[in-house]
Amino acid sequence: MEAALFYIFSGAAIAGGAGVVLNLRNAVSAAMCLVVSMLALAGLFVMLHAEFIGLIQVLVYAGAIVVLFLFVIMLLNLKADNMGAENQPTLKILGTLIAGAATVKLASMVAVLATPWPEVDPSFGTTREIGRILYTDYLLPFEITGVLLLAAIVGAVTLAKKRLD
Repeated sequence: MEAALFYIFSGAAIAGGAGVVLNLRNAVSAAMCLVVSMLALAGLFVMLHAEFIGLIQVLVYAGAIVVLFLFVIMLLNLKADNMGAENQPTLKILGTLIAGAATVKLASMVAVLATPWPEVDPSFGTTREIGRILYTDYLLPFEITGVLLLAAIVGAVTLAKKRLD
């Protein structure tokens, strides 16, 4: 069952990534393919027992970042333009061949350099451990990030209020 889920999630991630790259005509469809890819990656993280990272993947990337992409796409009102339609099939085939060759080369390099994983503390990567490190070692950057986000929200509300008045 675990192997089947792995193949389903990894296939969805690869198909979503290919959809992002190969979807030249419609930017909204490319963004939706990005959502599929991000959700599949979140599924893979959950299978690796990294539930927190999977949840962050869904909330931050599949949620916030892709929604931001869609807002920009809709704001810019991108239209399909003629991007050398006579050359696109050739470019797609060439890009696919280059990506395949790079994948084969990377797989051969990883196979040669493969080493066993070191033993890791069971509490490594848990929500409690991340929170402890975030609020002790990285408290100042966390506070600065909070102040910057607050300033951005105040600025956005101020700009929106001026447009309404």
